[in-house]
Amino acid sequence: MNQVELSERRPSLRRLDYHYIAMQAGFWAMFAAIVAYQTALLLERGFSNSEAGLMTAVRCLAGIVFQPLLGGFADRHPRIPLKYIVGLSLLISVAAGAWYWLSPGMGLWETTLVWVVIGGLEVSSYPLMDAMAVQFINEGMPIRYSLGRGIGSLAYAVVCVVLGFQAGRLGMESTLLTHLALVVLEILLVVTYPAYRGKGGQAGEEGPKPQSALSLLRSNPCFTLMLVGVFLGLTGIMPLSNFLVNIVNSRGGTDSDLGIALFLMGASELPTAFFFQKLLRRLGSGKLLLMSMVFGTLKGVLLLCTFNCLGVLAVQPIQVLGYGLFTPASVYFVNESVPAADRVRGQTVMMVASNGLGGMMGGVLAGWTLDLGGVNLMLAACIASGCLGVLFCLAALRLSRGKRNQLV
Repeated sequence: MNQVELSERRPSLRRLDYHYIAMQAGFWAMFAAIVAYQTALLLERGFSNSEAGLMTAVRCLAGIVFQPLLGGFADRHPRIPLKYIVGLSLLISVAAGAWYWLSPGMGLWETTLVWVVIGGLEVSSYPLMDAMAVQFINEGMPIRYSLGRGIGSLAYAVVCVVLGFQAGRLGMESTLLTHLALVVLEILLVVTYPAYRGKGGQAGEEGPKPQSALSLLRSNPCFTLMLVGVFLGLTGIMPLSNFLVNIVNSRGGTDSDLGIALFLMGASELPTAFFFQKLLRRLGSGKLLLMSMVFGTLKGVLLLCTFNCLGVLAVQPIQVLGYGLFTPASVYFVNESVPAADRVRGQTVMMVASNGLGGMMGGVLAGWTLDLGGVNLMLAACIASGCLGVLFCLAALRLSRGKRNQLV
């Protein structure tokens, strides 16, 4: 297929760009509606801190299981547009979310099943959504991924503060109905996104075969070391968001203060969209991942030093160089570090190591330490895990630098 025919197969950049930004906004809005208030909702339903931590771990563990399965299926069936895989996953999640909303008195086992579906199919759809943009980016179409991620953070922030006021007026259970509406909206955005048609390879033409996740890790030690660093770092960083309700309450705050804190946290990620590309060109994706681990851990240190709710609110803007930097940096790092045939799987492996394993262990760590010694002990444990993550990220960068020097 010549270049003219290829260009005719492509949708316009303008449509791809703005539609993807809307899709990012939709995802982070529905994410905020279910995940940001997960702990607060579980505590209101009578679960303990340990059980709330267990449910966070279940959600993340489901992602660990489902993300490689979805990514592997997408790699093995490249002719099936990613948007249909994502759309079906979200549709099943709608059914689980509706059951959860209609059954406020459900017990531990039913609640576990709901979070398995939401974590395994709804939250796990994000790396495939990333891949929907990366496929076009790899063909030279400059979709503004970092801007889309920034707008997504703003949507997260706005939904958090709106739901904070909504929970105050209508009760925490009402957030589940808002979540369902937002998931349906996201399904519409996903299934109407232009399908990637590739370069229309010739009959009989075969490219490199995708590797298994284990083979990918074995063949790329720098990538593997960075994944370990990200896992440990996110183990310490995720509880600062998932258990923010405990931090706010321990410093004398209310549910309304929680909504404001979540808004500040999400809104602080928006500026990253405007300077990310400049930082990427100057430092590279690996150093940006390291920077995000450093500042994410520093956030835990600052929260430990706070004495009132105002201090908790004042710390949230550090998110701009913490988790706000992590998501776009991780996408570019995978895209630069793994072979082209493995990029969808690579994105899912990164998501498993970070929001999956990191979120799961963070939930277990937070729930256990909260019941054992309170918020300050939780923060101390998060800081320790974050510091270990920083050391592994440094080791990955040093190994990568050493390999480059050998090639020169």
